[in-house]
Amino acid sequence: MGNARNIAFWVVLFLLILALFNLFGGAGSTMQSRERTYSDFVTAVEGGSVGSVTLDGEQVRYTTTDGQQFVTIRPGDAEVTAMLIANNIPVRAEKQQQSGLQSFLITLLPFILLIGVWVYFMNRMQGGGKGGAMGFGKSKAKMLTEKQGRVTFDDVAGIDEAKEELEEIVEFLRNPQKFSRLGGKIPKGALLVGPPGTGKTLLARAIAGEAGVPFFTISGSDFVEMFVGVGASRVRDMFEQAKKNAPCIVFIDEIDAVGRHRGAGYGGGNDEREQTLNQLLVEMDGFEANEGVIILAATNRRDVLDPALLRPGRFDRQVTVGNPDIKGREKILGVHARKTPLGPDVDLRIIARGTPGFSGADLANLVNEAALMAARVGRRFVTMEDFESAKDKVMMGAERRSMVLTPEQKEMTAFHEAGHALVGLMLPKCDPVYKATIIPRGGALGMVMSLPEMDRLNWHKDECEQKLAMTMAGKAAEIYKYGPDHVSNGPAGDIQQASQLARAMVLRWGMSDKIGNIDYAEAHEGYSGNTAGFSVSANTKELIEDEVRRFIQDGYDRAYEIITENHEEFDRLGNGLLEYETLTGEEIKRVMRGEDPSAGDDTDDTPEDGGTSVTAIPKAKPKKDAGEGDMEPEPSN
Repeated sequence: MGNARNIAFWVVLFLLILALFNLFGGAGSTMQSRERTYSDFVTAVEGGSVGSVTLDGEQVRYTTTDGQQFVTIRPGDAEVTAMLIANNIPVRAEKQQQSGLQSFLITLLPFILLIGVWVYFMNRMQGGGKGGAMGFGKSKAKMLTEKQGRVTFDDVAGIDEAKEELEEIVEFLRNPQKFSRLGGKIPKGALLVGPPGTGKTLLARAIAGEAGVPFFTISGSDFVEMFVGVGASRVRDMFEQAKKNAPCIVFIDEIDAVGRHRGAGYGGGNDEREQTLNQLLVEMDGFEANEGVIILAATNRRDVLDPALLRPGRFDRQVTVGNPDIKGREKILGVHARKTPLGPDVDLRIIARGTPGFSGADLANLVNEAALMAARVGRRFVTMEDFESAKDKVMMGAERRSMVLTPEQKEMTAFHEAGHALVGLMLPKCDPVYKATIIPRGGALGMVMSLPEMDRLNWHKDECEQKLAMTMAGKAAEIYKYGPDHVSNGPAGDIQQASQLARAMVLRWGMSDKIGNIDYAEAHEGYSGNTAGFSVSANTKELIEDEVRRFIQDGYDRAYEIITENHEEFDRLGNGLLEYETLTGEEIKRVMRGEDPSAGDDTDDTPEDGGTSVTAIPKAKPKKDAGEGDMEPEPSN
C-alpha cells in the first residue's frame, strides 16, 4: 500500500512537469509573435502584404512580405481557408494531437498537485511504508533474512544447556517425524530468561540461521500504542502472517513490555496493554490452534510476567540463560577472538579464570577493548598485557592521571585503601586481594580489587560478616589515622555497599536470629506483588533496622580492631601506596613486611589454594572503594 502511494505521487509529479513544459513551451512560441486583430489580418490579406499563413486550430499565425510575424484568433464562422486560397497565399495547417486531453490536464493541474502533495505527506506522517492510516494496526514484525552476517550455533558458546534445548526445536522443524512417531508434539513456545548480556537474542539469531524456516522478529514495545485496540490488532496480524508462512518461528524480544501482570499498578493497570496481552494469550493457545508457529521470547524480568503467559501450552519451555562458568567463559573468549590475532603469551583460560561473573557481552567488550589498545600502540597482534589493561579499564574505568589531587587528598586515599587491603588480607573468608591503587579511575580516587578463587554460587554468614568488615575498613582506617572529626565523604560508597549486604542478610537470607526466617524484603521496601496485603509492624521495622545497624557496626568494629593490632603493617602499606601508587597482591604482602615490593618474580606466583595468579585479570565486579570526594560506586553483592 505504501509503495503504491509512492508510485502514484511520482506519476502525478511527472505529469505535472510534462503539462507545465507543454504549457510554457506553447506560450513561449506564442510570445515570439505579436498579436493582431482578425480584421487587421483580413485587411493584410486583401492588401497583398501576407506572405504565408499557418493554421493551428483557432490560432492563425502569418508572416508578412517584409518578414514580420503576427498571430490572431479566427472567429468560429470565418472561412479563412477559402479567403487565403482566393488570394493565392500559401497555407499550412498543423495537426492537433489530443488537444482536449491536454487542455483537461492543464485545467485540473492545480487540483492534482494538491491531492498528490496531501497523499504524500499523510503517508509520511502515518508510518510511511507501514500502510498509513489503513495499516496502523498492522504488525511490525520483520522477517529476518541473514544472507550476510549469518549467526549459527557455532557462534554461541558457554550456554550449552540452553543451546541444546533450542537445537531440539530446530531439529523438530527439520525432521518432525523423528519426534511425532513417538507421540511428541512440537513445543508451542520457549521463554529465554536471564540477566542482560547473556546471549538470549544471540540464541534467537542462531535459531534463525539454523532453522531454515521463516523467522519473524519483533519487540514487545512494538505492540503497545496510545490508541486502544492497536496492540491487539497487531498481535492478530502478526499471527496471520505467521500462519501463512508456517512452519515458522516468531521471536518477541523484551516480552515483559507487554506481558506484565494484569491488574497491577495504579488504577488497575493499562487497558491497552492488558488487551494486547489478552489477545496474545488467545492467539498462543486459544480456541484455534496455531500449528507450526513457534513463539520464542526473551526477558530478564520473569518475575513480572503474567502467570497465564508462563503456563505449558503457551511457553512449554523456560530456558535459563545465565552467566557462563569458567569453561563457558573460555569458549566465549575463543569465539570472540576468532578474528583477533593473538600473541603467543595469550592464554584464554587464565583470562577466563580471572573473570568470574562476566556475561557474554562483557567478554565481547573485553576482547574488543584489548584489540583497540593493541592497535593504539601499533602492535600487530594482541598480547596478554593488552588484555590485562583492557580488563582494568572495563572493570575499574579509565585511568585519570591528569586529575590533580592535593597531597592531603592523596594521603587520605592511600590510607583509606590500605585499610581495605589490610583487613581483606587478614580475614581468611574474604576474597584474595588482587590489586590496590590510588590512581583515579572512573569516579573513584582509589580502589582495592579482590579476586575470588572460583565462581560464587552462594554466600555463608561468616563470609558476609567478614566482607562487611572489609567494606567498612576504609572508614575505620580514616578514623584511626586522622580521628573521627576528620573523616571524609570517601566511605559513602562503602556505606552503600555495606547497607545493601546487611539488609539482604536480614530481610531475605534469614541470617538474623532476632528477625527469623521470614522474607521481609518486599513488604519492608514498599513493593507489591507476591506480598500484597502483607504489612510490617512499626516494632518489626525498628527491629530490622537495629539488626542491619548491628551487622554493619560489628563489621566496622572488627575492621578497626584489625587495623589497631596491625598498625605497623597499616602504616607501611599506606606509605607504600603513596610511593608506588599501584601494588599487586604479593607486592602488598612484601610492603607490609617492610620489604622491597619489586623483590622476587611475580610472574609465576600462584596462590597456594589454586586461585588465579597475581598476573591474572581482576574479578568481574571489582570493589570500588573511594577516597575523598569519590562518586558512589556500583555495589557488588
